[in-house]
Amino acid sequence: MVLDEVASIDKRIDQLNQETANLLRPHEDQVKRLAEVPGLGVDSAQQIIAEVGATAATFPSEKHLSSWVGACPGDEESAEVNRSRRSPQGNCHTRRILNQAANAAAKLKGSIFDILYHRYVPRLGHNQTIGIIAHKLCRLVWKILHQGIRYEERGPEVKKASKQKRTRKMIQALRRLGYRIEPSPSQSAITA
Repeated sequence: MVLDEVASIDKRIDQLNQETANLLRPHEDQVKRLAEVPGLGVDSAQQIIAEVGATAATFPSEKHLSSWVGACPGDEESAEVNRSRRSPQGNCHTRRILNQAANAAAKLKGSIFDILYHRYVPRLGHNQTIGIIAHKLCRLVWKILHQGIRYEERGPEVKKASKQKRTRKMIQALRRLGYRIEPSPSQSAITA
């Protein structure tokens, strides 16, 4: 009897998932763009769109959305004394989705969220670091939905290219100042 009940529940879940997909078919592009974000998948993208809307038009800025979700840092401060850093109350369903996505994004090797996690976790601990990543994801969700942009990874490869560009600029600036710079063999590939 229990196995029949589990099969019945699974069947109902499949029906509800199919109905949700049918209702969100006009917003297929938004679902795809959100699903590209590390940590978010199609299911979480559908749930977020169901909560905030297909264009997040209710929220004039990403700060308003993160405040509504409750994914922004709390700031209970008086006379420069912090009393609490807890996040304010908000939409618990969306905050749960963002926290789960933040945990998944922090585990994706080479992503910017992995880098942020390893930067903040020694100082702040796991829970606060996940809160920071969830806040960044919330702001990213607003930009993707409201402005219609696509997610672009800013991980180590982008960081490597920006280091090369910065090195070239620094060498040019030193040469303009009259210094004679001879790049080492490893740096000659950078300046080429």
